[in-house]
Amino acid sequence: MPFAGKKIKEWSKRKEEFVKRAAFTLIACVAVYYKEMPDSEFIKFLPIIKSGAMDERNYVKKAVSWALRNIGKKNKNLNKEVIKFAQEMERVDCKPAKWIARNTLKDIQRKTVTKKLC
Repeated sequence: MPFAGKKIKEWSKRKEEFVKRAAFTLIACVAVYYKEMPDSEFIKFLPIIKSGAMDERNYVKKAVSWALRNIGKKNKNLNKEVIKFAQEMERVDCKPAKWIARNTLKDIQRKTVTKKLC
């Protein structure tokens, strides 16, 4: 996955809906399947996610939420970081960002999720 970070940055800035969505889908997939990636690399994705959270298009919004939720399910440390990040996003004056934040917090704070975190 050495190309993933480069493609995420590149695609997240594109205007085309499904190209932009692909950036956040790739983050979600990397969070699930790339076990060796250090937490610091996932934290670097948060500003990209925040920028994507301002996009009102449904497919982009859902992919941004998916990316953030998958990072928050990776381990306890990232769960805490994503909770803090999502709580900050709830205060942003942007409807899609608020939806993403609420959706993420609801999902990653469930007992079934927190029990599985190491």
